[in-house]
Amino acid sequence: MKTSTLAGLAERVADPSAPLVTYYDLDSGERVELSATTVANWVAKTSNYLVDEADATIGTRIRIGLPTHWLRCVWVLAAWHVGATVADERADIGVSGPDLEADEPLRLASALLPFGARFRPPPPELLERGFVDLGAEIPGHGDVFVPLDPPGPGTLALDLDGRPATHADLLAEVAPEPARLLVTPGPLARDAYLLLGALLGGGSLVLVAGGDPAGDGGAARERVAVQEQATPASPEV
Repeated sequence: MKTSTLAGLAERVADPSAPLVTYYDLDSGERVELSATTVANWVAKTSNYLVDEADATIGTRIRIGLPTHWLRCVWVLAAWHVGATVADERADIGVSGPDLEADEPLRLASALLPFGARFRPPPPELLERGFVDLGAEIPGHGDVFVPLDPPGPGTLALDLDGRPATHADLLAEVAPEPARLLVTPGPLARDAYLLLGALLGGGSLVLVAGGDPAGDGGAARERVAVQEQATPASPEV
């Protein structure tokens, strides 16, 4: 895939119907498999929310406090789609899981329930601390996102662990990965690099939480060809 920025990557994979991200919780039994088309749909909805409701623009800093999960992938791609920077400090927008740990000026939270559903019921502190329930907001936004101000190669994409990287930097650093990779819980920077490698190389990610990922319920069942690995130039994990 030849591209100059990270915007809209999920829309341009060779086989949009093939699995791109699979999330499997070995403890609860939850499993969701998203094709590139489905990921692109979620990214478009999230991008529309960011621009229309959160006033995100080029350079807006978003801290993604979600664990290794399919929604973490969606939010990384949506940030790149609108030209925002995925950051771990000095953020304008904080995205939290059900722990509600964000304290940024705009606080967003996901219940991390199947299908990206809303909190059931919303915990009192959600409203008390000014959080927006993403499960109630994202689904209503459009499935197509057309940026008025698209990012360029020099737009800052990541600013994590003191290591800034532009769209052009990441495209130069990350090697295309055609394999299906097993990914256990880990740092955001690692997941961003692995996701980008899969998008560039036609591969896919199997995000496995809970239980024993190497056992029969994890790697074997998901037919993972290659165990989790980082691309050569990716951050140390």
